[in-house]
Amino acid sequence: MTMHPALARLRVTARIVALTFRASLDYRGEFLVNVLFGAVYQTSVIVFASVVLGRFPGMGGWPAHAVLMIVALRMLSHALFWLFFGRIATLAEFVQEGNLDALLLRPLPVYRQVQLATFPSNAFGDLIVGVSLFVAAVLSFDVPWTPARILYTAAALAGGTLLEAAVYTTLSCLHFRFPAAVQWSYWTAELMSTFGNYPLKVLPRAVGWAFTFVLPLAFIAYLPTGVLTGNTAGLGVPAAVAAASPAVGVVAYLVSRLLWNRALRGYTGING
Repeated sequence: MTMHPALARLRVTARIVALTFRASLDYRGEFLVNVLFGAVYQTSVIVFASVVLGRFPGMGGWPAHAVLMIVALRMLSHALFWLFFGRIATLAEFVQEGNLDALLLRPLPVYRQVQLATFPSNAFGDLIVGVSLFVAAVLSFDVPWTPARILYTAAALAGGTLLEAAVYTTLSCLHFRFPAAVQWSYWTAELMSTFGNYPLKVLPRAVGWAFTFVLPLAFIAYLPTGVLTGNTAGLGVPAAVAAASPAVGVVAYLVSRLLWNRALRGYTGING
């Protein structure tokens, strides 16, 4: 019986993930250190959330529970991004070491091979922090969790994950020709981790505009939380646009993949 090509590709992907996971467990000490590092790396987020909840009634007119939801959505979306798409941020290493040329000779899509190259054990540390913050945010929320709100929260998480993947996928297009452009990815990561946890209305209007329409950080957690909490006034965009944040993530990711495929076709390896 012939297996459907999509199922065959899914089966191969699952086998590769299982193999890289088992390979990472061969060095259990390193695996645990990576998980611990992932959690410790997000310590600043935990400290920020603790200070907001313990010392301030809110921020920028938003109550503490709404600010905590911004932090939780941003952190959990980031953890899911790193688990499923994070290796794209290291594309420059594949180019510099000449390993991308080998991926071009294999029958799997190059983008997928980059994601499957290593098992992201440190993503578990991010997930521990993200899930913990999300549970705390849900418990502190003082609005009823209706089915519609639950579905929108799940969609916001998926949209935020895809939007962060879109940002790094777009930036990685530069790595094909300019591996040193990885510094832009590092700088973007700093911006997202620093400003992604705030209600953007506390920032100058021009900065908030840039984080909405240039680096679309607002669509990951700020705007979806505004919809969830009913704080849709002063978001910088109409309420309907804020509500469409999950769809923005999907569209941005699809566009970034088209850009990435086009950039890959123009790639010239070490052998010309």
